[in-house]
Amino acid sequence: MELEFPVVLKKLEVMTDDEFFAFCRANDSLELERDKNGNIIIVSPTGSKTGLRNVTLIGEVYAWNKYYELGYLFDSSTGFKLPNGATRSPDVAWIQKDRWEAIPEEQQEKFAPICPDFIIELRSASDDLNYLQAKMDEYRSTGCRLGWLIDRKTQQVIIYRPGQPTETIPSFNQILSGEEVLPGFTFDLTLLMR
Repeated sequence: MELEFPVVLKKLEVMTDDEFFAFCRANDSLELERDKNGNIIIVSPTGSKTGLRNVTLIGEVYAWNKYYELGYLFDSSTGFKLPNGATRSPDVAWIQKDRWEAIPEEQQEKFAPICPDFIIELRSASDDLNYLQAKMDEYRSTGCRLGWLIDRKTQQVIIYRPGQPTETIPSFNQILSGEEVLPGFTFDLTLLMR
């Protein structure tokens, strides 16, 4: 039997934030998220090619961030508690320095209560596009200032900005800009075609 991901586990009783954090630690071999209603979502791990491309994305943002030192970069194993109550783990997340440093350290140790300023979701072979688009809309509505949904299947990118319609980049023969959120950052999409 082949499972379709994501799998949603509906609970009769919603876990507290501390209970969910403990549940994630006890099941650390699973990729877990939680929607705004408290439902636990099991997300499929990525395949090797997607993991390779995730490292490329993280590496490029890391190099930019190391040079400019404007914020903090997080990988796909990091959970964030969004203002709507959902706990999400984007593939790449970046938070402006002053916003991250304003969070008490004890909250930084768990699922920090913040929506990242910049998000990248890279669609893997097992990812449902509608699910990812809904996640990106959720990020945008809870404070994300710039989001890229990179779809390897169609070689398109959907860009999310607050208060604006999405913009679709129709091919990987383009260079994306970090705009005013990541000033000076560009990403050459052809790096994902290797």
